[in-house]
Amino acid sequence: MSVKIKKGEALSNLSMTPMIDMVFNLLIFFLVATRFAEEERELEVNLPDASEARPLVSKPRELFINIDRQGRYFVTGRVVSIEELERICRRAEASNPGRASAIIRADRDCRWQPIVAAINVCKKAGIRDYRVTTRETPPAASAQPPPAPSEAVPK
Repeated sequence: MSVKIKKGEALSNLSMTPMIDMVFNLLIFFLVATRFAEEERELEVNLPDASEARPLVSKPRELFINIDRQGRYFVTGRVVSIEELERICRRAEASNPGRASAIIRADRDCRWQPIVAAINVCKKAGIRDYRVTTRETPPAASAQPPPAPSEAVPK
């Protein structure tokens, strides 16, 4: 007596619809998650140059404090006052005690007082890991001295 094997019967019972739905759900999730991760770096800030600057390799859970040219503070894309910034920093430290960190991104044309105030707020909130970001200087630009300011000649 011969045994007949029906090829293709196992695959005909396997429905591809749930797997395709799952792939589309994962695709949508990653597209949305990527958009939220990039939101913190959206503010156009002209970073100062530094020869020892390094790019961020990973995206840890950090508090991004952006400071524009006029000295205004931005957190999660909205303008906040210094008092509100302190509350946000205290909340960040409370939700991640001892391991909270802040990235301070300030426009290179902004005065130092808002930057120092942001550092002071981080210290008062208990955030010990804070960094002021810079942009890496191109090798040719770092070897040249800064341009001399032009002087007006009286007539």
